[in-house]
Amino acid sequence: MAQKTVFFTGGAGFIASHVIPLLLERDYNVRIFDNMTRGDRDRVNQFVATGKVELIEKDVRYGGAVREAMRGCTHAIHFATVSINKSIADPHESVDINMTGNHNVFAAAADEGVQRLVFASTASVYGDPERLPMHEDDLLRPLTPYCITKRAGEDLLGFYERQKGLSWNALRFFNVYGPGQKIEAYYTSVINHFIQRLRAGQPPIIDGKGEQSMDFVHVHDLARGVVAALESEKANLPINIGTGVDTSIAQLAKILIDAVGVNVEPQFNPRDVLVSRRAADITRAKEVLGWEPTITVEQGMADLVAASAPEALEK
Repeated sequence: MAQKTVFFTGGAGFIASHVIPLLLERDYNVRIFDNMTRGDRDRVNQFVATGKVELIEKDVRYGGAVREAMRGCTHAIHFATVSINKSIADPHESVDINMTGNHNVFAAAADEGVQRLVFASTASVYGDPERLPMHEDDLLRPLTPYCITKRAGEDLLGFYERQKGLSWNALRFFNVYGPGQKIEAYYTSVINHFIQRLRAGQPPIIDGKGEQSMDFVHVHDLARGVVAALESEKANLPINIGTGVDTSIAQLAKILIDAVGVNVEPQFNPRDVLVSRRAADITRAKEVLGWEPTITVEQGMADLVAASAPEALEK
């Protein structure tokens, strides 16, 4: 059997660090393509030491470099992106990196005949949903440059499917969390903020009544979804990767209070806030990928608190 090799942009990032071990277990080689501006070099070095992973430290905006690195790969995963925070602060750079990167990766994958490409899209392509749970066929109303480029990326995949037969799946990630997550991550920074205050014996501070909600999906579950999308029989679809459960900020505070084990109550700041809610319809993920989440938000947050405890980090 020919060796399977995954071309993996953004392969030095948080989510990739949980996907790559699963790929190695399934006998893939991995070619990480990452400019390392945010990558975890120590973790990448651990992967490289296995002899099955290599790092190409280059930028997805350079099409020639992408095409050369793609050569010989059987599969592709495209995670490289500018974050939602940075896209708002610098729309030009966001569009430049995300859209140019999308095109370079998709075109090279199509020309090199990869068997499957998995694209990291986002639940934010829905904008403010009119109903819950959010289904893949709902109206898309992306509100930031980051979300707009993700939606455009899905459309561009459709173009290369029609023109060159590219096989793809676009995964609309909901609110990903877990060990190794970035402190400044846009949608999960509230988790880190609450944990830091609770460890200092201070109450979590919540604006309004804490009714705004997120669909928190654990990175271990999400990583399984990425591999399933790489290997599924059906393809060429956007697919939600979430839990189907919307957890309010007030509920999250209670969960983290229990996980940290302190005797405090949340502090509510009375102010008008936009109450946004999100929860994924994961019917398609179950039917197409044979995937569903296994980690509850209570279990996942408890594990995250344990993994990020000072004594755990010192080991």
